[in-house]
Amino acid sequence: MDKIASLTERIRQFRDARNWRQFHSPKDLAVAITAEAGELLQHFVWKSSEESWDRAEAKKSEIADEIADVAVLLFELADNLQLDLGTIIDAKLDRNEVRYPVSKAFGSNLKYNELES
Repeated sequence: MDKIASLTERIRQFRDARNWRQFHSPKDLAVAITAEAGELLQHFVWKSSEESWDRAEAKKSEIADEIADVAVLLFELADNLQLDLGTIIDAKLDRNEVRYPVSKAFGSNLKYNELES
């Protein structure tokens, strides 16, 4: 988790050196995350599942940039809200382990509340 902390600090330093925090409210960061996720999605629109794999390989560098854009904004949003990203990811994975037990979810794309009891 030290990598998350060091990346978050680097993002904070980058932002603060430019006096950008004033523009980075939770709403504005959420909007920016959505916009950047849209740019990521643009690579795959109208592609079949198989074509999306081909596109991902052919445009790996550009797609990596879009993923990084989303991640940078997400890291900053969590930091601004004083949420430890590593901790909240671990907690979410713990909840998902309970919601999606292997015995019920293996090979299924159903939502947790649709899995058979």
